[in-house]
Amino acid sequence: MTERDDLRTAPPEAEASPSPAPTGTGAPAWVSATTPAVFVLLWSSAFIAAVIGTDAAPPLLLTFSRFAVAGLLLTLVALVVKSPWPKGKPLLHVVVTGLLMQAVQFGAFYTAIGAGLPGGVVALIQGFNPVLIALMAGFVVGERITRQQWLGFAVGGSGVALAVAGALDFSTGAIVLSFVGLLGLSVGTVYQKRFTQGVDVVSGTALHFLASAPVMLVLTLALEDPEVTDWGAFGGSLAWIVLINSVGTFLLLNFMLKKQAASRVGTLFFLTPAVTALLAWLVIGQTLNPPAIAGLVLGGAGVLLAARK
Repeated sequence: MTERDDLRTAPPEAEASPSPAPTGTGAPAWVSATTPAVFVLLWSSAFIAAVIGTDAAPPLLLTFSRFAVAGLLLTLVALVVKSPWPKGKPLLHVVVTGLLMQAVQFGAFYTAIGAGLPGGVVALIQGFNPVLIALMAGFVVGERITRQQWLGFAVGGSGVALAVAGALDFSTGAIVLSFVGLLGLSVGTVYQKRFTQGVDVVSGTALHFLASAPVMLVLTLALEDPEVTDWGAFGGSLAWIVLINSVGTFLLLNFMLKKQAASRVGTLFFLTPAVTALLAWLVIGQTLNPPAIAGLVLGGAGVLLAARK
């Protein structure tokens, strides 16, 4: 039986059961239990760092710098721990995944933020990710989506739509770009779940960045004036984005995708808008209007419905 057959015919219990990691031993139970909460907090912080970074440098330059530094750092880690590197067709799948989840997603998100769209609003748009993942995972990966999960997706998606509706006074182009970034993340997540399950997490994530960096370099040279206006803010933002968001969150994301169904991992993105809004208020003083707050409440209710067994 092929890997495709396994994914399509596995019962619901098998979909969420842990699969052996390519390297190392299995993680302790408390690590798996706390990983989702840590992931949501760290992923949400990326939007705050992006606001600070795009105030100090053009968005595509920031994106290129993120990919280049993170790719080199993770390559060194992979060499030290002797992670196996994919070859042939698996390598091609890893490159495609990286371009979708990194270049498309963050190139679009950072450009939208650089155009003035608040980081919290971008996080709200990204909250549609579970809905798109659920739709694609059912057809591509063969994961079974329950009625309760669909109800949770509907409630959560309605909450995100309500919150985004309160931000339509911003640039329409920036909002469109945010949805382009959302599409890159969603397609990349399902593609990774379907085609790169056997790839080592460290080397695979390193290749995501290494494949995306040249694309961003060409774009920043062609479309921007790559000049940094505030090196302190740029350096601090880049350090946080690379060490915490690029390396930490994507290793956690890849780890969770190996342990759980893609649709269940996707529900975590319903929580990021609320956490991002809280961080934006605490760190940079951004606030949300009443429709956005109501949308966050609906989004939280949706994730509770979708995540319950």
